[in-house]
Amino acid sequence: MTIIMVGVFLVLLVIFAIVALRDTAKGRHSIIRKIASVLLKLVILAMAVIGLRNTIRGSGLTGGPAAGGAGESVAVSDPDFHRSIELLTGTALSKGNTVQILKNGEETYPALWADLRGAQASIALQPYFYEPGVLADTLESILVERARAGVAVFVLVDAFGAEAMPEERLDVLRNAGVEVAVFRPLHWYNINTANTRSHVRVVAIDGKIGYTGGFGIADQWLGNGRETGQWRDTNVRFTGPAVSELLAAFVVGWAEATGKLMTAGGAAAIVAPEASEDSVVERSVAAGPAGASAATVTDVADSTDDTRTLDAAGLMHTIPTLGNTAATRFYTLTLGGARERLFISNAYFVPGDYLMRLLVDAAKGGVDVIVLTAGESTDIGFTRFAAHARYERLLAAGVRVFEYQPTMMHAKSIVVDGRWASIGTMNFDNRSLTFNNESNFVALDPVFGAEVEAIFRDDLTRAKEITAAEFAKRPWWNRPMEWIAGFFAPML
Repeated sequence: MTIIMVGVFLVLLVIFAIVALRDTAKGRHSIIRKIASVLLKLVILAMAVIGLRNTIRGSGLTGGPAAGGAGESVAVSDPDFHRSIELLTGTALSKGNTVQILKNGEETYPALWADLRGAQASIALQPYFYEPGVLADTLESILVERARAGVAVFVLVDAFGAEAMPEERLDVLRNAGVEVAVFRPLHWYNINTANTRSHVRVVAIDGKIGYTGGFGIADQWLGNGRETGQWRDTNVRFTGPAVSELLAAFVVGWAEATGKLMTAGGAAAIVAPEASEDSVVERSVAAGPAGASAATVTDVADSTDDTRTLDAAGLMHTIPTLGNTAATRFYTLTLGGARERLFISNAYFVPGDYLMRLLVDAAKGGVDVIVLTAGESTDIGFTRFAAHARYERLLAAGVRVFEYQPTMMHAKSIVVDGRWASIGTMNFDNRSLTFNNESNFVALDPVFGAEVEAIFRDDLTRAKEITAAEFAKRPWWNRPMEWIAGFFAPML
């Protein structure tokens, strides 16, 4: 009722202001005209503020998880942690998954191209960034060849992430038999959904092989992550039950974009592929010529050493909701579950008040908390100012902060006590928690955790630590920028 009354009042003010301005258009009653003009501007400002507030969503949480007592966090080593993750994020942590961590473009794309060329039944592809260039050319040639060979190929692009891709390029795919859909097209009449994007990365091949991570189909991801212009990123290739969860994330987006449901019996077994329960098949990652079906099939037992079978793993798909989200609950459990080490690698590190409190509490509780984020090579300088607005409080609490130096650091990973780890698309900001669809491969496995931790420590050798003393000497003009960026942090 209060909202309705406020709305009616604002409408009446607008009507009064417009009538007053019209009646004084010839210069009479200048005082009334000035008052009306001011009122109209105030109403517009009030409506803008109300609209802004309605676009900002908070965590909806005030404390950590309970395990035997209110507010008591669950250690990642506790059996209850496994069950808590499943219960509070809806992510099934199962056995039978294998994973291979792929760093940067030099490791990711040769493996990806080989797997795509070897597709026999279906390909489901959902990038976020999709831009013209070498990577797009290679991808499109493979998809066209596979579609013409009879493989069911589905491509779902985000309207914002693929805005640089000409429609003609998508038409080439369609003409070859590829099913292409656009997620949440940008129009003036659907501005209410424009702020929520599908940030997930999905590549699912024959329903048996999955990829996710921070990578995109854009040429800045080419290279080794240590040279200027070659982005540093971390991705995963996996097999097992988690692939079905990855496909589930894809079909949800596909249903919204097309208005059509993919059922388990259709789409060339894209949703429910036939698979042996006794072994997990893998394709070799030997690159072949464009259009060649170069894949071979091997058992997991014969796979390379860098592909590991995990104790418990799954694909976490998070979507926006009012109140707290699965993403928020994931971070609550993860940060609260640390007892020794909490290592965060994230390109866009802009934690809100709730996550800040969890980080500070962990550091003050004796946990070694280290954050690695983008440095001067960041692609979004405004977001870096928002991150800097949080440094003083974190540094004072004992959190160590590092900024990656050689190039843009785009990775999104977290590892706790060398045991619980995540690699995926989720940033450490309010946008990933409350606005975007995200996909993260998560595993409760000491070998996987140790590998993620080793990658993190290696990245630190190419990063600069930000100390409290050094940060206090930053240019004075940075401070107002930090304040402004910090104000808009809930929308970043």
